[in-house]
Amino acid sequence: MIDVSKTSTAAGATPAPVVYVVDDDPSLRDALSSLFRSVGLDVKLFGSAPELLQSKLPQTPSCLVLDIRLPGVSGLDFQNQLGKSGISMPIVFMTGHADVPMSVRAMKAGAVDFLTKPFRDQDMLDAVYAALEADRKRWETDQAMQEFSSLYQTLTAREKEVMTHVVRGLMNKQIAGELGLSEITVKIHRGNVMRKMAVRSVADLVRAAERLGLASGKS
Repeated sequence: MIDVSKTSTAAGATPAPVVYVVDDDPSLRDALSSLFRSVGLDVKLFGSAPELLQSKLPQTPSCLVLDIRLPGVSGLDFQNQLGKSGISMPIVFMTGHADVPMSVRAMKAGAVDFLTKPFRDQDMLDAVYAALEADRKRWETDQAMQEFSSLYQTLTAREKEVMTHVVRGLMNKQIAGELGLSEITVKIHRGNVMRKMAVRSVADLVRAAERLGLASGKS
């Protein structure tokens, strides 16, 4: 079970998660809303896929509890639409008709779980918690990436060069030789890099570079 309150991360506080429910059955939507709210989760309800797409989705960890059979766009087709639109949201599918090929297709496309109605409340909660935990990790990784990218842009061209050599494991003397600088100048640039990138060790700097794609030779 994840903590539904805001949690501290390197990039700040992780917002409380949101569970989106899309089902054309009002009674089931209400029942799921009561279930999720009983454990402190924020819930948004929709009667169809287009309703969800037309709403403004907050930038927060989330998951989608989705009926497989919907009027208009089916749940599986909607899953494909989300993927093509770049919306990364773990999905827990529901269905009133057990269908092995359909469940296999959904899971292969990245669904977290596939529950057959009627399902146990605990099974639904377990699936949603797993989905939210997965999306929390993705969200925090994305936030850290954005933060490191912003910090990296504050470096001068020379500092970026020095950083590239530092994450390769070169010592100040070696970097000085590579760049044609004095060792003391390299030391100053290296200190600026550590300060601007908000890291305390070379290991932290290497991890930041890996997230930026710099450790693999990307720019």
